[in-house]
Amino acid sequence: MKSANNVRKIREERLISKMELARLAGISAATIDRIERGEICRMETKRKIIFALGFTLAEKNKVFPNS
Repeated sequence: MKSANNVRKIREERLISKMELARLAGISAATIDRIERGEICRMETKRKIIFALGFTLAEKNKVFPNS
């Protein structure tokens, strides 16, 4: 099942590499790659990415719409 998100768009706007985002979020670059392709992930993983991109949980819909 695919899940649309804005992770790649936001990451590229901020000039952050997949490796850097993975490091900031404490997850693997392969996981970032899967999420950017639209694969589903756990809520905890979404939370880590939201914080790593500098958003609060209240802004989660900017990164993961409809979640």
